[in-house]
Amino acid sequence: MDRRHFLFLTAGAAALPFAANAAPLEYEPGLVEKHLKAGDTVFLDFKASWCSTCAAQERVINTLKSENSDYEAKITFVDVDWDAYGKSELVKRMNIPRRSTLVVLKGDQELGRIVAQTGTSQIKTLMDTALRAATA
Repeated sequence: MDRRHFLFLTAGAAALPFAANAAPLEYEPGLVEKHLKAGDTVFLDFKASWCSTCAAQERVINTLKSENSDYEAKITFVDVDWDAYGKSELVKRMNIPRRSTLVVLKGDQELGRIVAQTGTSQIKTLMDTALRAATA
């Protein structure tokens, strides 16, 4: 093995621990239904880039993910851009009142919802609900 291949493989192996912190999926029509039909537990984050409440929720979610890798490994996280999809069929059908809404879905059921809450305990409870559903 030459030096170039060695360095490439070493860099790839070093990045593996960070792969668990992959970015959430970006919503597009049909994505949620696809994952629900596949049996996945879906954690929807209705957010806007300019929303300070959304940013606070994201910080808590990322901290919780870093503390428990099972969240990232077993739950499908989907970010829904409020500016692009705030008036979409998904928002209307699910009766999403505003950005900074977090929702957990499994199959045809909504398992939990938080609206505009940023507390670690509330968000952890919702993520734990998702994790229980994903591992049941």
